[in-house]
Parts: sequence; C-alpha cells; structure tokens
Amino acid sequence: SLITSGKDIENDEKNVYEMYYDYQEPIKKIVPHRILAVNRGEKEGILKAAIEPPAENIRFYLDKQVIKGKQTTARPFIETSIDDAYKRLIQPSIEREIRKELTEKAEEQAIHIFAENLRKLLLQPPMKGKRVLGVDPAFRTGCKLAVVDDTGKVHHIGVIYPHPPVQKKAEAKQKVKEIIQSSNIEVIAIGNGTASRETEQFIADLIQELDQPVSYLIVNEAGASVYSASALAREEFPDLQVEERSAISIARRLQDPLAELVKIDPKSVGVGQYQHDVSQKQLNSSLTFVVETVVNQVGVNVNTASQALLQYVSGLSKAVAGNIIKRREEIGRFTSRKELKDIPRLGAKTYEQCIGFLRIADGQDPLDRTGIHPESYKETKQFLRMIKMTPDDLGTEQLKEKIAEVKLDEAAEQLDIGIITLQDIVDQLTRPERDPRDEVPKPLLKTDVLKLEDLKQGMELQGTVRNVVDFGAFVDIGVKQDGLVHISKLSNRFVKHPLDVVSVGDIVTVWVDSVDQAKGRVALSMLKPE
Repeated sequence: SLITSGKDIENDEKNVYEMYYDYQEPIKKIVPHRILAVNRGEKEGILKAAIEPPAENIRFYLDKQVIKGKQTTARPFIETSIDDAYKRLIQPSIEREIRKELTEKAEEQAIHIFAENLRKLLLQPPMKGKRVLGVDPAFRTGCKLAVVDDTGKVHHIGVIYPHPPVQKKAEAKQKVKEIIQSSNIEVIAIGNGTASRETEQFIADLIQELDQPVSYLIVNEAGASVYSASALAREEFPDLQVEERSAISIARRLQDPLAELVKIDPKSVGVGQYQHDVSQKQLNSSLTFVVETVVNQVGVNVNTASQALLQYVSGLSKAVAGNIIKRREEIGRFTSRKELKDIPRLGAKTYEQCIGFLRIADGQDPLDRTGIHPESYKETKQFLRMIKMTPDDLGTEQLKEKIAEVKLDEAAEQLDIGIITLQDIVDQLTRPERDPRDEVPKPLLKTDVLKLEDLKQGMELQGTVRNVVDFGAFVDIGVKQDGLVHISKLSNRFVKHPLDVVSVGDIVTVWVDSVDQAKGRVALSMLKPE
C-alpha cells in the first residue's frame, strides 16, 4: 500500500492536500492523478509518502531462500544479515523502483490527457466573418478594448473604467456603445481573468440597451498574458502595451482559435493536469506533435498565415516560415503554389513535404485551394475531363452530381491510381475548402449573465467542456467557476475514463447537483434527475 501523512501541513494554507494527511491505498488500485498529487505534496514538503510492504511475508521468503530451514550455529548471524540487507538495501531499492514505475505511468497518462485536450481545443470552430470586440477585464488599470475585423486586422484600441476604484460606468457604457455602432460589432469576447464576471455583467446590461443584435462570449484567456509579453507579440504590435495585445489575442481566439493558440507555448493554454510535474521533454514532444498534426489536418492559407502558424506545417522550419512571410511582404500575395519553390531554403524535398498543406485562395490554378498534392494534379485533371468538368467547377452541385454517377473503382483503374487516392481527390473536389472544424458545434453565445446564486439543484443548463481530467470534466455554464461533472455522473454506463464520454469544446446538457456558495464550487451531473 501507498501510505501518506502530513509533514508541514501549516504550509498547506488552502488545504490542497488535506485528504492525504492520513491516507492509505493499495498500489494496484491507486489512480494516476493521485500519484502525481502525492509526488507534488512530497516535493513541497507538505506530505510524507512511503510504501508499506508485507514485511512478514517478505522476511519469511528470504529466510526460505537463504537459510532453507537449516539449523546451524551461523543462523543468528545470517538472520541479522538478512534483516540488515532487507531494511538498508533491498526494501529502499524496491520502493524506489515501484515509485518510479508508478510515476512513469502517471506521467504517461497525464501527457496523454493533455495531448487529447489540446487537440480538441485547437480544433474549436472559428467564428468566420464576424467583427469582434475583445475585452481584457481589470479593476484598477481598466478594461482594455480591441476591435478586430473579420480578417483579424486591428482597427481600434481603447480602455474603459467601469469598475472600482475609478468607476466611470456611464462613460464606459457610452464609449462601448459608440464602438459597437461605428465598427458594426456583432460579438464581444470577454477574457475570463480578474474582473471577468463584473465585466460580463456590465456588457450584459449594455446589450439590453442596444437596438442592434449583439452577443458575447467568455473566452478562456489562459496563456494570453504569456503571448502578450512574448517577443512574437512585441514584434507583431511593437507600439502597444501588454494588456492591449492581450485584448487583441482574446478577440482573435474567438475568430480563429488555432491561428492564435499556436503563438503560445502549448503548456500555457490551460487544458492539462499536473503538466508541470511530468517529464517536460516528453510533454513538449507530445504537444508539438499534436499542434503539427492539427495544423496539417486543417491546412494553412499561405497568404494570410502568420509565421507562428506556418512553422508547424510539415517540413517547414521557423526560418523557412519567416522567409515565406518576408517574400509575401516584398512581392505581395502568392498566386500559385509553384512560386513557393523560389523561397530561400525551401528546397525540392521540403516543397514536396509541405505543399499539400498550403492553400492559395483565388490563385491561378483552382486546385491550389485544395488539399490535393501537386503530384496528383495530372490525374485530377484527367478525372475531371472524364466527367466533362473543369477545375473551375470545384465545389459546385453540378460536379457533385457528376461524381455521384461515376464508379470510382473503375475510374481509379483507368487513371492507374489507388482507389483511396482517388477518394481523397474526390473529397477535395466536392469540398475544396473543407475544414474539419466546421463539423464541431459552434460556441454558445450569450446575451445575459448567470450568477452562482441563481443556480438551484436540478436546474438544467447548457455548457461547454473546458477541461477533461482523470476524475471528471470541468464545464463552463456561465458562472464564475467552471462546474465539475465527476466521472460517476458522466453516464449511466461504466466509464473507464472521462475522455470516453466528453472532449474539450463539447456542448453538453448538465444538471446542477449541488452548489457550495462559500467555496464557489458547483457540482454538475450529465445524468437527468429522476
């Protein structure tokens, strides 16, 4: 069994490790997140942890192996040696091995959970075609504002002071109304940091006074401050303050989560568990792989992508991504994939590896806007001629109808290509700008605020899954604190792990199980009350 006890519990001011002050659990039953919690408590000097082995059984086994039941005058000396060897050498060594194995398994699980959560977070749907007002809430320094158009370009930066100590609410309200009307704002993105709920109340009250339809959304700003103070942000917005850059990041996260989140260290996006307690080398490797996979799965518009986004494209390094941006700034937008062959350090092998993931909208060749690799252009055009269509017909209903009449296995044989390759080509022809994020439920927009005091047991709500951990899922239902759906309340069937039921970004129906006003905690259930 693993046994833990309190050591310097006075240092545990928030009683984070309270359950481990006097705790015992069989090794084979302990779950990964508890192992990492104990490790952290031990590292902070708050807990003592040890493995209690079946000492009597082990002692009997050693006697049987070494003495073998023989009665000799040396027996007392051998027994003393066995005791010393066990207590001083064998037991500590085996305990270290067991703790190491437990930790490795727990780290592996934590990294897996983080990677899956990050994948779902990066695949959150973009809010296309919307002009957004980003708000970075604060009390004393004021709420920073940023107006971002539907292409991500910043049009206005400002600050309002609706909260104490300045408390110029009327002036702030008038200023925001003017921005909404002059910039034709459709959505307001509010960061979830300090003063978030007070700012939400301010915006919700303001929306009720408007003549035009405007909604708002609380955006998880985890990592926004990390980005805002980074060299990348200083390069992007050299004349702005950190908080102003943060307001821009909050707005852009709503418009295109992937494009904005790739600018931030994946460990800072707030969807992990015990990420600072695991092997940082393995974690970084796993998270980088996830980001690269998602970026390549979605595809990148080479004429609008940032260097941060381009560097995750298969085959491209940070330096080559920078060269693409530099060439784009010098000669203007690219009109053909072939032009990328002239980019410094983008050789033939790199071109072959990356080009299928780079898109060019409104270019010379319509196929450049698809995920079809240039190596397959010849067969693609042959296929289009077979069905009496041209590349200009991409995505049209007429093309879809013509393809539906074709026997793909016979066509693949005529073209001398594999059926799977042809199926991929057909998918791209029928949906040339297909984005896997379009199939994800859109975020829940709000027009009014919900308070902790409004919650009643059994109340039905819609919420967004913000984080999935070993013991359940945290769901944003619009109050200050995300509510926890414990693993036992996720489904009527047995749930081995919460990821089998929910993912980050899922829109779920929940019922309020209990509310702890003092601690600001909400327990939720995904099981409909009887």
